[in-house]
Amino acid sequence: MTAYSVLPEALPPSGDLDAAYASCRRIAAEHGRTYYLATALLSPERRRAVHALYAFARMVDDIVDHADNHARVLDPRDGARQVVDVSPAAHLDLVERQLRTALAHRGVATADTRRRQIVTAAADTIARYDIAHGHIWTFLDAMRMDVPGTATHRIRYATMSELREYMRGSAAAIGLQLLPVLGTVVPVAQAEPAAAALGEAFQLTNFLRDVAEDLDRDRIYLPTDELRAFGVDEAHLRACRHRGHTDAPLRRALAHLIAVNRDIYRQAVPGVALLAPRVRPAIATAATLYAEILDRIEAADYQVFTSRATVPHRRRLLVAAKGLTTPTGHRWSPVEKPDRGCRRLPLW
Repeated sequence: MTAYSVLPEALPPSGDLDAAYASCRRIAAEHGRTYYLATALLSPERRRAVHALYAFARMVDDIVDHADNHARVLDPRDGARQVVDVSPAAHLDLVERQLRTALAHRGVATADTRRRQIVTAAADTIARYDIAHGHIWTFLDAMRMDVPGTATHRIRYATMSELREYMRGSAAAIGLQLLPVLGTVVPVAQAEPAAAALGEAFQLTNFLRDVAEDLDRDRIYLPTDELRAFGVDEAHLRACRHRGHTDAPLRRALAHLIAVNRDIYRQAVPGVALLAPRVRPAIATAATLYAEILDRIEAADYQVFTSRATVPHRRRLLVAAKGLTTPTGHRWSPVEKPDRGCRRLPLW
């Protein structure tokens, strides 16, 4: 792992940096329950780095989730102290500019305390663990695909190949950002394919769980050609949403896509053994819990329009506790059926 190379005098005061990481921890605890629980199995230094990367991704995701509305943003020009309306596209540009500034100067001049803390902690983590900047920009470019007014905006994906190109930035890039933080027993490049696959697996699980929520935002993150193969087009999907009921054709389509999702988890399994031994239980815990969302969708007879599939808190604690006592050599498999008494949880 590359040593931290920034001169101490270039860093924010240690108290400010600690406060920045603490803010990120609170965000992860509130919004990223699966990841937050899994990070309890990491060392304190790695744990706060994951919180920082999560908080940055969450901040960007919040911008995208309100992509149809302008935002009231404090000091759109670094250092200024005024509030103006900015478009979501301009807001993402602002975030990227602020992060680039923080990476270059170890801090960002903004009166928005929460923004400053997130960007400062993220920049410190990126520098401390020598995370390739390209993974960050790839993530932001994928987020622009969700924002009206950008050159790459889209809300439908015709094929799985098109969807996976989107997920390369929205999900796989997150896994690649995390690799240097987690540590590997092989060169990082060797572990990257499995890490990218796990990120994609998590994201596709989100899309299957959140069909109703995404449709309400006029977004469909399931490949239209794969839906069509089962007799489901957009009108059919909206009719199911209107009735609040998953009918037989859509049930078959979802079952097929769950099988595809599980295959991506299988591709990620070998990657767990490539991680540093101490972090393997944490990643296995997160992946086990996330994969169980698929079990919960099936257990609910694919009724994704009436409830959001979740793993109960008791099950999450049970899996996390097992991670603390499981030998690092354990061969975890996300497609093993869990004990039917319990269940799961979400990413963004």
